[in-house]
Amino acid sequence: MPDAATHDIGIVVIEDHDDLRELTVDLLASQGYWVRGFDSVEALSEACPPPVFEIALLDVGLPGESGLALAERLRAVQTDVGILMVTAHGQLDERIAGYDRGADLYLCKPVAPQELLAAVAALARRLHHPEPDETDLALDLDRLLLVGASVEISLSLAEGAALQAFAIAPRRSLETWQLLEQLGKPLDVHGKAQLEVLLSRLRKKLIAAGAPAPAIKAQRQCGYRLCRPLRLR
Repeated sequence: MPDAATHDIGIVVIEDHDDLRELTVDLLASQGYWVRGFDSVEALSEACPPPVFEIALLDVGLPGESGLALAERLRAVQTDVGILMVTAHGQLDERIAGYDRGADLYLCKPVAPQELLAAVAALARRLHHPEPDETDLALDLDRLLLVGASVEISLSLAEGAALQAFAIAPRRSLETWQLLEQLGKPLDVHGKAQLEVLLSRLRKKLIAAGAPAPAIKAQRQCGYRLCRPLRLR
């Protein structure tokens, strides 16, 4: 039975063996994770839109940039990312190199599906931060109010539209162009500047309603993510 926490965990699988990659993606998706697969580090870098993920499942021996090199880069820029290395070679010095470069877990092929799921679930539990009930948030669209545990905060039409878009988006993540389109703003530098002002106001209101800072998080080269669930009334 998939854990409720899995629905908020994104995973990238980077494996150059097509059949194995597809099987792994299907296996993880069947457990409720958001999963995208790539055959190389370069394919991940060129993805549009760039994936938002908390766990990276990396083959060590990839064409082009290696899984070890990517692990080191990921750990440097996303310190809390979960990194699971998978390889056909399990020599001690290679495993140590993987841990030195940032891996959390190191598995040797062939990996039993049950072991892979258990390893990913362990990382997901570490990354999942339970959200306290007392800061439950709701969006009242009829009255344009952000409702916290003991406060109601007025919203503008644009703020309400942005929060509604976040609330119904997969993993509460939206690309910049999606937000601009939703708000009817131009897809240029001026529109982006207006969006930043609006999001700055929303962050303050969400925090005042009980959401933990930063409330809305910028995603590198992608867009933005609402950091906690928001119910629609």
